[in-house]
Amino acid sequence: MVTDGSHTKLAKTFHWGFIFLYAYGLLKQLNDVSQLEDAGLLVLEVAFVSLFLLIVLMRYFYMRRFETFLGAREPVSLFHKRLAKAIHRSIYLCLALLPLSGLMIAGLFALEIRQGPLQDFSLALHEFCASLSYFLISIHIAAAIFSRFRREGIWTSMVPFWKEKL
Repeated sequence: MVTDGSHTKLAKTFHWGFIFLYAYGLLKQLNDVSQLEDAGLLVLEVAFVSLFLLIVLMRYFYMRRFETFLGAREPVSLFHKRLAKAIHRSIYLCLALLPLSGLMIAGLFALEIRQGPLQDFSLALHEFCASLSYFLISIHIAAAIFSRFRREGIWTSMVPFWKEKL
């Protein structure tokens, strides 16, 4: 565990590198599930979501070793700690369900189940997780910016720019 009030380089790499992976996933998303008829695209999608899921899990198991408010200069209330943990865990759960539902869609499609209740459920879950991820990440960013303006030290422990003056 880190004791100097700052996250490790690996933690920062997980955090900032994942942003690029998430953005890539948004940019390359399919317009229609029927695009999965292309076997090459299906394999590429399965490979991407498998990598995405692996990194989410690696990041979760690595990051849970650290305090939620690492770098805070003032004691953080129990309520705020629990709220932050709940939001972080919700983000991880959502980001794990996103590729899992994508794998369900691809698997059903590969089995030639292109419509029906299973595919409808998989698509609905995938869309819900995508929308929820936007919301939760927005809350995370807003809280980080709010913390930065309050000069609590949390921003500087993770963000490599716009450092707080101590």
